[in-house]
Amino acid sequence: MCTLEKRGNLFFLTLTGDDEHRLSPTLIDSLITALSQVKSQAVRGSVLITTAHGRFFSNGFDLGWAQAAGSSSAARDRLHYMVECFKPFVAALLSLPMPTIAAVPGHAAAAGFVLALGHDYFLMRRDRGVLYMSEVDLGLTFPDYFTALMRSKIGSVSARRDILLAGTKIKGDEAVRMGIVDSAYDSAESVVEAAVRLGERLAEKKWNGEVYAEIRKSLYPEPCGVLGLVPKTVIASSKL
Repeated sequence: MCTLEKRGNLFFLTLTGDDEHRLSPTLIDSLITALSQVKSQAVRGSVLITTAHGRFFSNGFDLGWAQAAGSSSAARDRLHYMVECFKPFVAALLSLPMPTIAAVPGHAAAAGFVLALGHDYFLMRRDRGVLYMSEVDLGLTFPDYFTALMRSKIGSVSARRDILLAGTKIKGDEAVRMGIVDSAYDSAESVVEAAVRLGERLAEKKWNGEVYAEIRKSLYPEPCGVLGLVPKTVIASSKL
């Protein structure tokens, strides 16, 4: 479902297989475990790159699993369970003591969009794949930490309106113009190659990871507050 590989200072978290990489409780648990492993092995210069195989980065929560519960109330309970399961993953990502890069080779929808947006840097493919928050089309409301992250990461009010209230599907170049994505590339391979180049440049900085994580939390106080992440003061400079 996902693999974790370390190459030098770069950690590669990959959603494997050619399916939609739906965020089931099992996959979410695997992702949380992977981030825990990354954190335990972090050193100065570590960087996380998250990517995926196939046409989808992630198509969001596993709605098929929710609907298989047998009734609408049971399906809602399962969906709520996935929302609560995913919350600690997003918290772990925002508090990870290293730079993080999402290398998105295909579609990223709903919780899959949030998964990518939770990274410090967001690279995607321009020729195939869209960003899409499907909740308005499906008749679902947004979890509080989804909208908090959207408000913090997407500066344009009109962009947030189009994404959240209109369910607009956004391709790579448009996502760059809207300030959602840092850069777009012509193939899945080019996305990952660009992420590696960026990761290597960031790794050369050899920043203190604990300080980096605390600065990130202070930069995004609204989602971090919703997620229960409290910034703290860290003094780690050898010059002081």
